[in-house]
Amino acid sequence: MTETAPRSVLVTGASTFLGGYLVARLAANPDVERVVAVDSRVPTKDLMRRMGRADFLRLDIRRPAVAKAIAQYDVDTVVHAAPSIMDSAEHSAAIKELNVVGTMQVAAACQRSPSVKRLVLRSSAMVYGAGPSDPGFFTEGTPARREPRNGYGRDLIDMEGYARGLSRRRQDVEVSILRFQSILGPRIRTRMSAYLSLPVVPTVFGFQPRLQFLHEEDALAALEHATLEPRPGTFNVAGDGVVTLSQAVHRAGHVELPVPQGLISPIVGVLQSSRPGIRSEQAPYLTYGRVLDTARMRSELGFEPRYTSLETLDDFIDRGRTEPVITADAWDGFARRAVAAATALQ
Repeated sequence: MTETAPRSVLVTGASTFLGGYLVARLAANPDVERVVAVDSRVPTKDLMRRMGRADFLRLDIRRPAVAKAIAQYDVDTVVHAAPSIMDSAEHSAAIKELNVVGTMQVAAACQRSPSVKRLVLRSSAMVYGAGPSDPGFFTEGTPARREPRNGYGRDLIDMEGYARGLSRRRQDVEVSILRFQSILGPRIRTRMSAYLSLPVVPTVFGFQPRLQFLHEEDALAALEHATLEPRPGTFNVAGDGVVTLSQAVHRAGHVELPVPQGLISPIVGVLQSSRPGIRSEQAPYLTYGRVLDTARMRSELGFEPRYTSLETLDDFIDRGRTEPVITADAWDGFARRAVAAATALQ
């Protein structure tokens, strides 16, 4: 056990994929003396079983009870993974309150507690927004060209503000903010996974967005790494490489449906029915894309993802719940016929 290893860790969002499985990993680590799992919802029986020796507390992080839990368990490290609710839920006033007020309460509880020495916040690349004047790669210090004004992007900006405020008021508390790129995997359910699972995928006519992906296992590993080997600062986290949206759709064996940008959200809503839909504020991302610079992730955080963006996409396709409409052989046959036809016209 290193001198900087945490002794007592509290994880919010324990009923979510990232929060729950992080609790399971920490509970299996003998170097961590105590793990406290917190959520207003009870995790599934399978997830509770995986959490092993962890203590589960059903409480609302928007209430002062989170401060009492930190004091009761003498917590030295808080991992705020509750914002992972952004993966599946429609944004609403209630969600905004959970994200923003919940983070404010968690930061305030950390500030008041003499035992807390670290805070790890799960954030997202959505803080950068998306627009036509974006740089080729966003570094952690690059401001958003079009700062999100609503939705999850706005929530995240406010949440990061509370975390940075904590580090200014309590300079003895190390704050790590992880900005995850779009997460894909065979188990986690996100808006992007639901979108790419559509047999017919609406895309914005005339645009070819560049995307990155982060494998669910790498997202978990990054959270665990930041918890066990903390490095203060803000870090982009994404798999190597870039995949265009058309490549992603074709590799899944699905069909593109080019439409005007304004129709993306309503058409996806019709096609997805009960699945988490694409909101209007996400349309710019599907138009212009977004790519992160991950140099600091390696040099300062000391984390290296196992999966590239392309490998993440392929694993999601191979082991997830997406079924091809057009097989790889059919695409190859179409390509050969297209080449033959073009050659015959010359």
